[in-house]
Amino acid sequence: QVQLVESGGGSVQAGGSLRLSCAASGYTYRRYCMGWFRQFPGKEREGVAVIDSDGSTRYADSVWGRFTISQDNATNTLYLQMSSLKPEDTAMYYCAAEDPLYGGSWYSNCRFGYWGQGTQVTVSS
Repeated sequence: QVQLVESGGGSVQAGGSLRLSCAASGYTYRRYCMGWFRQFPGKEREGVAVIDSDGSTRYADSVWGRFTISQDNATNTLYLQMSSLKPEDTAMYYCAAEDPLYGGSWYSNCRFGYWGQGTQVTVSS
């Protein structure tokens, strides 16, 4: 059973930084894409960053240059380092893993189907 557990969310002032973590278990971690999504109130979830099985990364334009996705293969942990945070980054952030057969959310050529419970990030001005 795949489990994704996020941590690291919280409140920060504009310009500050946060690092989100996602502990993955029950998943063949290194074979597929992992990613971060976020959801604003009343909006659909949107992709933020993806890391492929070969380590290549891709980002949404809105976070490019400010966010960095990385993974620790030894501990099966995915990270999202967020810097220069803006109030418009305030959202619920979700860790996601690819389900190549049944995933229903496509983003950046990856088919995501496993989700964490989410962690709230709030940026005040």
